[in-house]
Amino acid sequence: MSPGHKKQVVEAAVKEGVCSGRAGCRILGLSRSGYWYRAGRRSSRQQELVKRIHALADEEPRYGYRRIAAVLKEEGWNVGKRQVRRLRRMEGLRVPPTKKKVPRRGRSTGLPTKATHRNHVWTWDFIADATVRGGSLRTLSVLDECTRECHVLRADRALKSGDVIDLVKGAIVEHGAPEFIRSDNGSEFIAKELQRWLAENKIKTIYIEPGSPWQNGFVESFHGRFRDECLNREQLWTLTEARVVIEDYRNKYNQKRPHSRLGYQSPARYAASLLPSLAPVRPAEPGLPSARDGQPASGVSTSINHPDRL
Repeated sequence: MSPGHKKQVVEAAVKEGVCSGRAGCRILGLSRSGYWYRAGRRSSRQQELVKRIHALADEEPRYGYRRIAAVLKEEGWNVGKRQVRRLRRMEGLRVPPTKKKVPRRGRSTGLPTKATHRNHVWTWDFIADATVRGGSLRTLSVLDECTRECHVLRADRALKSGDVIDLVKGAIVEHGAPEFIRSDNGSEFIAKELQRWLAENKIKTIYIEPGSPWQNGFVESFHGRFRDECLNREQLWTLTEARVVIEDYRNKYNQKRPHSRLGYQSPARYAASLLPSLAPVRPAEPGLPSARDGQPASGVSTSINHPDRL
């Protein structure tokens, strides 16, 4: 039992006339000075800090004390993680823990490629949801595994391989072409039309083993945050509304949201901090504009006959 709990028990016993405060402290082993201590009033700065913590908790209820501390520091507050944690506990602000799923225990037999620079490995997958009126929502997400930037987050009633190609083309025009792209064995990702297009643009594919989503952990982690912070909080009535809300979340995720694996920087800020030599960008096709003007292509294989499956 903590000293705070002991103090509450003694105060309740004194109020009901069971015993005196001195006797209650002796029985529970509580110091009398601790029992009689009354905390002073908070300073104006602490009151403003607590008010701001409440505002951030209302705005982003899934943010923990570490991420809240990072946002406060970005705003200019001179606070630490322990101070934010203490104030949140005093105010009763706590993120409800999510139920952890038991992962499948097994060893991958593939040879995954770990991203070492920008546009080295992209990852993509679909996440399903529905509008309030019952219509289906199928959202394609495309991420850079190195910078964690979300290049595509597009919702539609249905997305075929041709739609996937068009969306990826737009991302390549803006950010440059990746060397590898990782995905599961979904019908959209193994379609002959898509494989032919990737081979023509010299983009190698990495397919994870069927039933092993942990091999595509970057996009799965992003989907967890996306569902927790956007889909579960919004009522999406129409497809148009869903597209606006989802695109706003993508911009916020890239530009503002602190990422714990990036030192609590936003993905856009982390990407801007990378040295150009560590972030090669190449066009996908002859004449296709690159994300960096005048930068030559690098790290590209001369020929590819079939997408590599690992």
